Amino acid sequence: MKITHKSDVTHIVKPEGTSVDYYLFNEYEIHYNEQAPKTTQTWHHHEKLWETLFIIEGELTAKWREGDNEKEEILKAGDLVETERTPHTFINNTDKTVKFLVFKHMPQGKDFREIFKTDKILD
Repeated sequence: MKITHKSDVTHIVKPEGTSVDYYLFNEYEIHYNEQAPKTTQTWHHHEKLWETLFIIEGELTAKWREGDNEKEEILKAGDLVETERTPHTFINNTDKTVKFLVFKHMPQGKDFREIFKTDKILD
């Protein structure tokens, strides 16, 4: 078993107001994010990575582009979004800090759902 302590991770505060703890591993990455009230992340997308966000606390507006169309949806605690390779940004329009996790991984095009559901051996 490996344990990574918060004191061992990379912490940055981005200029647009997101505080991030980066937990970086060989095959995936997890970020813990706190996005300040009334802030907007820089528009971006990922060429190779797949990014999945899970909202822990607060309300975040997801904006993304599909061709020439811009779409948006409000995300709340318990919601999850896969950005795929779509240009996107996240906006905190509220007066409270939004807390969320980001999982980054490299998709392999294989369906591992059965393994996720069944790979547990009782000791």
